[in-house]
Amino acid sequence: MNFFTVMQYVGDGIDAFGVMIIILGCIGATAIFTRMSLRTSMGAAYTPYRQNVGRAILLGLEFLVAGDIVRTVAVSPSLLNIAVLAGIIIIRTILSMTLQLEVDGRWPWQNKLES
Repeated sequence: MNFFTVMQYVGDGIDAFGVMIIILGCIGATAIFTRMSLRTSMGAAYTPYRQNVGRAILLGLEFLVAGDIVRTVAVSPSLLNIAVLAGIIIIRTILSMTLQLEVDGRWPWQNKLES
């Protein structure tokens, strides 16, 4: 097994871990939401549910970006692949920033006191 094959597997493993984080985070958030909605109103349980799902997606996206970086840089560092990676990272960064706004109610660069 050569270096490129190992790096492909590493990138795929990081991707799988990111997807697993999203799935398990959504399942956990749903379990917490269900338990909270039985104790309180649905409205009171909804905001923490959205925040927990958003956090799971944000963390999973970080791993998915890392997997793409490993595969692109280590396996096939052509100019076209790097340009595609840059586009993916830009899209995921914008998505992460908007999810951060949804979860915390402020932009990532704002202090908690500014929001």
